[in-house]
Amino acid sequence: MDEKVVTAPTLAPPAGRELPEQGKWTYEDWLRLPDDGYRYEVINGVMHMAPPPSISEHQGPAFYMTLSLGNFVIAHNAGRVFFAPAGVRLPGQAVPVQPDIFFVSTARLRILGKQYCEGAPDLIVEILSPGTWDYDRKEKYQAYQAAGVREYWIVDPRAQVIEVYVLEEGQYLLIGKWGAGERAQSQVLKGFDVAVDDICRE
Repeated sequence: MDEKVVTAPTLAPPAGRELPEQGKWTYEDWLRLPDDGYRYEVINGVMHMAPPPSISEHQGPAFYMTLSLGNFVIAHNAGRVFFAPAGVRLPGQAVPVQPDIFFVSTARLRILGKQYCEGAPDLIVEILSPGTWDYDRKEKYQAYQAAGVREYWIVDPRAQVIEVYVLEEGQYLLIGKWGAGERAQSQVLKGFDVAVDDICRE
């Protein structure tokens, strides 16, 4: 099964323009991309394109994860929770990415701008799908790590697994990999945990 993200060579250039070379995409180039339901992101000048996520494998888990995280954050007045499409401009990156879900703690709400989150959220969640599996595990993993995102959750609905990585001395450390019948838990957001079965339900 092909799990790779479709990238720029398959995208038709705007009339009268040529597509930038991979590695040379700018914020201005990104702004000219079509609003066609696809997700376009640029990391280190490389443009990545993914199709709209499926309802069964992506949107369901994204909804239940957002609901669980949001309810906890509201109950504890811990900060703010956002979900795609919402832009995050990571340190060192000109073009915002769109995590599936992200959390910003109360102490760091100053990084929330009018248009984008201007800095590294405290916690990011990505829901794997066939079109983004490789991208979420490689490019986004590395970008979030380099940017200083303190905790990164990877939810794999097909495998019914949730992995949680915590930043330790600039590198992500896997603190837990939970499956069916287990509860995944956060280290950054103390007291927050979720049942894998509740998030990866069909």
